[in-house]
Amino acid sequence: MTTETKHHIPWYLWPFAAIWKLLAVIVELTGRFVAMTLGIVFILVGVVVSLTIVGAIVGIPLAVVGLLLLLRGIF
Repeated sequence: MTTETKHHIPWYLWPFAAIWKLLAVIVELTGRFVAMTLGIVFILVGVVVSLTIVGAIVGIPLAVVGLLLLLRGIF
């Protein structure tokens, strides 16, 4: 259970707070993009590997992990 509290930022520290918030948004979006990209790659590799019967043991879980990563990146 998290509670958000609003902290008053003094006017002379506002530029630093704005830069910090901008960097936080950029890092968050980059992390989501990396998760989505890895998810798509894992899905593709999992499908290709699972084309053989023996590879299905590794390919299907890899594709499922890729799907979960993709969903995590989207939501």
